[in-house]
Amino acid sequence: MKKLLLSIALLAVVSSTFTPSAFAQGCIAVRSMATANGNPSGSAFMHKGDFQLSTNFRKLHSYKHFVGTVEQKQRVEQHTEVINDSYNFDFGLTYAVTDRFNVTLNVPLSYNDRSSLYEHYGNGTPAGSNPRFHTQSKGVGDMRLSASYWLFNPMTHLKGNIAIGVGIKAPTGNANVQDEFHKLDKDKKEYIQVKAVDQSIQLGDSGWGESIEVQGYYSLFKKANLYFNGFYLFSPKELNKLTNLSVPDQFGARVGMTYGLFPKKNIAVSLGGRVEGLPAVDAIGGSAGSRRPGYIVSVEPGIIWSGHHSSFLVAAPYAVVRNRIPTWTANGFKEGDAAFADYFVTATYAYRF
Repeated sequence: MKKLLLSIALLAVVSSTFTPSAFAQGCIAVRSMATANGNPSGSAFMHKGDFQLSTNFRKLHSYKHFVGTVEQKQRVEQHTEVINDSYNFDFGLTYAVTDRFNVTLNVPLSYNDRSSLYEHYGNGTPAGSNPRFHTQSKGVGDMRLSASYWLFNPMTHLKGNIAIGVGIKAPTGNANVQDEFHKLDKDKKEYIQVKAVDQSIQLGDSGWGESIEVQGYYSLFKKANLYFNGFYLFSPKELNKLTNLSVPDQFGARVGMTYGLFPKKNIAVSLGGRVEGLPAVDAIGGSAGSRRPGYIVSVEPGIIWSGHHSSFLVAAPYAVVRNRIPTWTANGFKEGDAAFADYFVTATYAYRF
């Protein structure tokens, strides 16, 4: 029973890949990142030679604009808000090299739709003659290869454990997705301009990245376990020269508790908090180019089922803090706005064999 409850805790640890779109948080382009080994189920109890297949689905609808932490309510009232709808899958394959060391390959796929006024006819065009146009992106994002090591033997340390990991992000996603933009000339006649879509729906950022990652769990009391995980992605490349977009660092962290609600039916609930975002200044390399730095803090409730070989989790993080921090420029920091979602829905399924 205790191993089952700890497996459920481990599912909560690594089930929700960090993101969004290609898993962007609305207009904040946080790419999908699975922490540590990426396993969404009981990785503490994988034995040498085990494989695990996993898939994570995430749906997000963003439309509320913020400058700093202040919502720009007039954008929705005036119908000038930018709307991003993102549907993302993250597929993972994990191999246990030993009982404590495993490697994971993650492949993200996404479909993103973005609609706005300002990117086309412009926000100042009279509403009656200013339709909302859409741009899209779809395909494979930036793949990741990561490795994770449990500091203590997971077969004997059931009370708690910590895993540390490192990862590499490869620039496999298209970092110059283009679509049609509807423009008006000086005579108010429409013409089509083909150019790069917004950074929040680009599939990749054109740069290699290196991540440091941590995850762990601790048994609090009967049927209750603490979980935590986090990552920081270093992006040494400064600029995507095709789009003049920045290649930013990314970060994410989660902490919470699982509780065995119906242990005999292998069902548990979880409640935690998460933060994810982009810094204004990178830890390594320059920070030039266009970027929308910021972060979102969410409360994350979930429900978990864990069987002998399969596990399933559904969670719905709800935003409590949305902060579009100022952008770094050569002339100092400059305020800007970004659209965020109220919540998103994520579901994870894993099968170990």
